[in-house]
Amino acid sequence: MLLWVVASLVFLMPWLTLELLFLSVEKSPLVCHCRKCICCGRDVFLRDPNSTCCKCVLHVKAVGKINKLLAIPMILLLFVSIFSLYSVHLLLKTANEGGSLLYEQLGMKAFGMAGKLAASGSITMQNIGAMSSYLFIVKYELPLVIKTFMNIEETTGEWYLNGDYLVLLVSVILILPLSLLKNLGYLGYTSGFSLLCMVFFLIVVIWKMFQIPCPMDSNIVNITLVNMTLAPLVDQNITSDDMCKPKYFIFNSQTVYAVPILTFSFVCHPAILPIYEELKSRSRKRMMNVSYVSFFAMFLMYLLAALFGYLTFYGKVESELLHTYSAYLGADVLLLIVRLAVLMAVTLTVPVVIFPIRSSITQLLWAGKEFRWWRHCSITVALLAFTNMLVIFVPTIRDIFGFIGASAAAMLIFILPSAFYIKLVKKEPMKSVQKIGAAFFFLSGILVMTGCMTLIILDWTQNVASDGH
Repeated sequence: MLLWVVASLVFLMPWLTLELLFLSVEKSPLVCHCRKCICCGRDVFLRDPNSTCCKCVLHVKAVGKINKLLAIPMILLLFVSIFSLYSVHLLLKTANEGGSLLYEQLGMKAFGMAGKLAASGSITMQNIGAMSSYLFIVKYELPLVIKTFMNIEETTGEWYLNGDYLVLLVSVILILPLSLLKNLGYLGYTSGFSLLCMVFFLIVVIWKMFQIPCPMDSNIVNITLVNMTLAPLVDQNITSDDMCKPKYFIFNSQTVYAVPILTFSFVCHPAILPIYEELKSRSRKRMMNVSYVSFFAMFLMYLLAALFGYLTFYGKVESELLHTYSAYLGADVLLLIVRLAVLMAVTLTVPVVIFPIRSSITQLLWAGKEFRWWRHCSITVALLAFTNMLVIFVPTIRDIFGFIGASAAAMLIFILPSAFYIKLVKKEPMKSVQKIGAAFFFLSGILVMTGCMTLIILDWTQNVASDGH
């Protein structure tokens, strides 16, 4: 009974969010594009560029990196969601006072070309990070799907089981043609499909927790530990009782990635202003109500995904949650369906992510010039080529989450909205509570960025040093 109650809440909440949005917003191509952010919160896992619904998939896959404990991710999740909502409040108020509904134009009005470059650069970095994260899923999951269909138990070295080759093929055959379209009219279908994919993924995570016993069979645990990049950090001499007890507070080299990963997963701010522009009877209060429901849905889905994923495997959860299920269940039909749904969703979402990056680059370098197909195609090919290089040569998805979350995501959530607010909202004095709060929020963003980047670089350095030995 508990399972069905939770599953019903998970299924109904995103659709409640969608209904609220569509009652308020015009039926336009922009809204079809932006509903990805509001449908689940923020690609609470679909969004303008950062499909929030697909980010939910990414969040669950990355949560294994930090989910060796229970309390810290839950606390951080709550605080990051609250901070993100406060950031939306600052952004909407700044847009009203500044007279612009474009993130880059707010930067231009506040700090000139430097502000515009900071906003455009942060949005581009964030979206490239999201796009590469989606392609990481293709790289790691598609070979497993092929192996399951062909009933191959061990990797035999064939090219069609190589993730690098497969991600290149998918990029050229599927993603590139869709990305070259001038208008993304098909997005109205893909965003809804991505939402259903996320809901299905989450229901499976909840369902499997009640199916998989704890403690797991010792052979399965050993197989899982062999595949875990964090195996040296796990005490393999623990008892069965210890294995099935949640650990609430643990600090290790992976804990530093918690804040950047969660920050990355909550960025939908570049999509907020276009959505705000499309609202019927537009008002800041109306948009904040939409944001409250959206972020709550996102928070709930992240929370349930992380919680049930952790309570299934406890300290044995891998960085790739589906891989942990595969180690225990083998060729499970339900997991195969989940993998196929995730692969289809992220593949169809990558062109959505390319669209705002390409638009931002065009506005930055060729503002005011008429459309040219050669420019359109060149930017698209260059973006896909660069992203594929990242996916092939960057070791793990965690590194992208960590770096982008600590830099671009911190800029978009903390630093830029508060800086724009302080600069452009003239009717409030600097000593007002609102301006002081924005100033503290700005300083918090600086602290998050510098602190996380420093710790991540130190972790990279230590890993390189340990590999050298």
